[in-house]
Amino acid sequence: VGHLHLSLGTSKLWVPDSIRGPYFLICIVQVEILDAKTREKLCFLDKVEPQATIAEIKNLFTKTHPQWYPARQSLRLDPKGKSLKDEDVLQKLPVGTTATLYFRDLGAQISWVTVFLTEYAGPLFIYLLFYFRVPFIYGRKYDFTSSRHTVVHLACICHSFHYIKRLLETLFVHRFSHGTMPLRNIFKNCTYYWGFAAWMAYYINHPLYTPPTYGAQQVKLALAIFVICQLGNFSIHMALRDLRPAGSKTRKIPYPTRNPFTWLFLLVSCPNYTYEVGSWIGFAIMTQCLPVALFSLVGFTQMTIWAKGKHRSYLKEFRDYPPLRMPIIPFLL
Repeated sequence: VGHLHLSLGTSKLWVPDSIRGPYFLICIVQVEILDAKTREKLCFLDKVEPQATIAEIKNLFTKTHPQWYPARQSLRLDPKGKSLKDEDVLQKLPVGTTATLYFRDLGAQISWVTVFLTEYAGPLFIYLLFYFRVPFIYGRKYDFTSSRHTVVHLACICHSFHYIKRLLETLFVHRFSHGTMPLRNIFKNCTYYWGFAAWMAYYINHPLYTPPTYGAQQVKLALAIFVICQLGNFSIHMALRDLRPAGSKTRKIPYPTRNPFTWLFLLVSCPNYTYEVGSWIGFAIMTQCLPVALFSLVGFTQMTIWAKGKHRSYLKEFRDYPPLRMPIIPFLL
């Protein structure tokens, strides 16, 4: 016999004797992709290697349906189940020689970097429009005038610093586990960030704005809180960046480093959120402005949801995860 003939379903593979050993075994997997809603067969992939990843299957699927590029695809084993990860390997999934995957269209996608740059550049620019009192905001007699209150200028510096920091971190620090997000999210996110920036800037830079009740002492205390929390937030971002090599999706348990700002990892899973909330609390105390306080409250609510999700993920993935940690507030939440 000059060749080995292996047949699984309708897949056939001929293997020359020169590469076939006594224990040689080849498995060829067929993959059918169905629409998760209608169960219509969208694609049939023949002769797929069992070592193929979901990412490779997405690329093969794109060849037959170019309108659904890989980032737009969600493949799952059950129509209502969770999306499979790109790095999942076919042979490690509970499928036979014919794998049935269900497809959902995630919609048009946009890169996280683009989203973050758009989200953060908007508030920076919008706030400055109110700070410089450009025409048509406060009335003609106040056009391009300047506030006499020091806290107004300090608030502008702090607000601008915060968003410039975010922009630079997006470009040079953050490493994203997912390359894209749905395009529709950018409109929701920008409405939130840009809208609150305009609302708080309008009142802080208003000609009738009054300084905080306790004057310079209140402002100095708030400034100290803001600066400490900004440094802490940046330190956590750097620590998280060092956990993940460039281009990988490796996940590790974050631990404190020699940087004292990272010691908050001893008590919470997401100290970057803790510091972020602290920064906005400091800014609210500094300006004594209701829109800032509401922005801080809404932000805290959303970051608590994110922190709880990440905390659950850590507990599920790592059996040796530190038991004393809470999601965002030490000992409480």
